[in-house]
Amino acid sequence: MNDETETVGDVLEKRGFTRRAFLQLCAAVSATLALSPADAAEMARRLQYAPRPTVIYLSYQECTGCLESLTRSFSPGLASLIFNDISLAFNDTLQAAAGKAAEAAKDGAMKKAWGKYILIVDGSVPLDKGGVYCTVAGRSAVSDLKHAASGAAAVVAVGTCAAFGGLPYATPNPTGAVPVSEIVRDRPIINVSGCPPIAEVITGVIVYYTTFGLPALDHLRRPTIFYANSIHDRCYRRPFYDRGMFAKTFDDEGARQGWCLFELGCKGPVTHNACPTMKWNGGTSFPIESGHPCLGCSEPGFWDKGGFYRPLSAPTGHWSRAGVIGGAAAAGAVVGLGVAAVARARQDRARKNSHTDPNKKNPQP
Repeated sequence: MNDETETVGDVLEKRGFTRRAFLQLCAAVSATLALSPADAAEMARRLQYAPRPTVIYLSYQECTGCLESLTRSFSPGLASLIFNDISLAFNDTLQAAAGKAAEAAKDGAMKKAWGKYILIVDGSVPLDKGGVYCTVAGRSAVSDLKHAASGAAAVVAVGTCAAFGGLPYATPNPTGAVPVSEIVRDRPIINVSGCPPIAEVITGVIVYYTTFGLPALDHLRRPTIFYANSIHDRCYRRPFYDRGMFAKTFDDEGARQGWCLFELGCKGPVTHNACPTMKWNGGTSFPIESGHPCLGCSEPGFWDKGGFYRPLSAPTGHWSRAGVIGGAAAAGAVVGLGVAAVARARQDRARKNSHTDPNKKNPQP
């Protein structure tokens, strides 16, 4: 249980952190969050004197993938801050206690930090039949969430299920699942979408809120420090897209050469996330780099939008019918295809000229 007067700096000092080590920690965290050196210094100043916050982590209709992602944060300092310095007071998957002891620990932590704790919610919330499809300690998820949110300073909806409904929300939605935002109306909500979100994005958002307060959010309540750009904006395959060079199958020559996966259903142009820059598994890779198109998992309703491998430009695609794909993306595909057609025509003429006039060593198109 937290001492209300204890600060993050106090905890770090008890753990043997020197001033130099603390500044290095803040610099590493700031780099992960793409903050400036000035922000790193400000983070160090604020964190040192910030009260050690309590974090309550509740799980409802989910697969535990988001929590698995959180526990695999490779960024220096972030996981340490979450698990050792910020005080994860309740999580029914990670904690040793169970049953009545676990519920007593949660209630005690919430009561002591009422109005100040950060509430993390993982999973959607079912409403059908009075919420019977998800119950915890004899209480429905919707009732449990309303009570926990009423004492929270802010709510972090981790994963697309909590942020937008996710898989349980997909048609036909037999449990009447809804995202957290349809239940909680009177507290700040930060949506950290993804199926699952990148580990460092989850921990980074919590550390940012602890240090600076509510981050700037987009129209879907996602922090712009991680969700401002589309996958397409930062994708290393973008030059192939611009030149109209698309893989047609997963095993053709284009796929082997790393060409754009747009025609294999990549949702990168309409998906906002930090995958191309932060990547996964300690910055090792991300789906497109591994040869698989983006599924659009950090966007609302991605399960129901016409199939994972249907191109965005397909006339029967739900992404395009819903107006999700912007004119720029569609125009880019057309321009890219046009560039490719012109390039092929020039190559054909060059080959023809080289065959008809053997004296031309460098035929011009």
